Parts: sequence; structure tokens; C-alpha cells
Amino acid sequence: MIILNILQDWNKGNRILANMVSVTIICITAMASTAFAEAVKPVAATENLQLPEGKQTTLGLYATAAEAYEKWKAAPDKVIVIDVRTPEEYAFIGHPEMAVNIPLAFVTYHRKDGKTTYGPKMNSNFVAEVTKLFGSTDTLLLLCRSGDRSAMAVNKLAASGFKNAYTIIDGFEGDKVTDTGSVFLGKRMRNGWKNSLPWTYSIDPEKLILEEGMSK
Repeated sequence: MIILNILQDWNKGNRILANMVSVTIICITAMASTAFAEAVKPVAATENLQLPEGKQTTLGLYATAAEAYEKWKAAPDKVIVIDVRTPEEYAFIGHPEMAVNIPLAFVTYHRKDGKTTYGPKMNSNFVAEVTKLFGSTDTLLLLCRSGDRSAMAVNKLAASGFKNAYTIIDGFEGDKVTDTGSVFLGKRMRNGWKNSLPWTYSIDPEKLILEEGMSK
């Protein structure tokens, strides 16, 4: 009888331990899933979306990267994707294969007294270059890193008479992960074209739209 009681207690203890281990595994799995989901979570559809002021445009035409890609796929001959990032970003970070690069600004560098400074230089020919290639009623989907420069670019085009210029609100790289428990904290992995849609490093020189002599 004593041995039987010991065996029963031992089996009961094992069941409790097994349950504790199962609960622990479930909790760890849930935490990992939450962290990963935060990292790759797509941006919400643009309906009823509250955007930061820097991502808003005067035309009020918005698309997520996913929505923009679907819009382009539905009419690739009529929908144009314009990447307004610098040529360096376009080349080395990657870009949607169909996108033409018309920079809103360039990066300038200056070395003086042993120190290097750099900053943006606005492309004064941006609107003119877009106007050469596209009409004011064409459907244009503008893309930058995360949605701020593309909004600025849309506003410039709107002021010049363009009617159907959309800003891709999560851009190419997307927004930063804000979950402090995620190993991806601070990385641009929450949404964006690069994190979920086709892209390339390959360069088609015909899609690099620069002012004559700009490389000199």
C-alpha cells in the first residue's frame, strides 16, 4: 500500500510538472509569435487611417505598399510607380522593379577641417522631370523610404496640376518596430514594400531619371 501511494504521488507530480512545462512552452511560443508578428505586421488598409501630418497630402490619395502593388498589377500600362528616394537608396537598398527613380532630393557631402558633413539638396527639376514623362491625369504611385518624402513630392506635383498622385504611406523600407520585447526593435520591418513584395537591386539605366550632367 505504501509503495502504491508513492507511485500515485509520483505520477501525480509528473502530471503537474508536464502541465507546467506545457504552459511554459505555450507562453514562450505566444511571446515569440507576438514579437515576430509585430516585426512583419502589415500596415492597415488606408480606409479610416490616421496619418501623421508629415505623411498627409493635399490630394488625400493614399495607398499602402500592398495596395499600390495590386493597383499596378491590375493596370501595369496605366499605373506608374515613381521612387523619389536618392539614387544611392534606389541602387543599394533596392527598389520595385517597375519603379522609375526621380529623386526629390540628393545627398551632398562636404569635407572641411577634418570633418565631414552631409545633408539633402532638393532636386529643383523634380516636377519638370515628372512632367516630361507623365501627364497630369496619369495615375502615379510615389514611393520613398517610409512615406514622408513621397508626401512632399505629391504636394509638389499637386501644386503643378497633377490630379492622381498617390503617396505610398509605408514606403519601401516601412515603419520601425516599436515593441520593446522584439529582437527587431528599431528596425524598419513593420510593413513597407521591401518586407513583403517583389523588389530588386538590378538597375535599368532607362529608369534613372537625372538631370543632364548631374553625375559630374
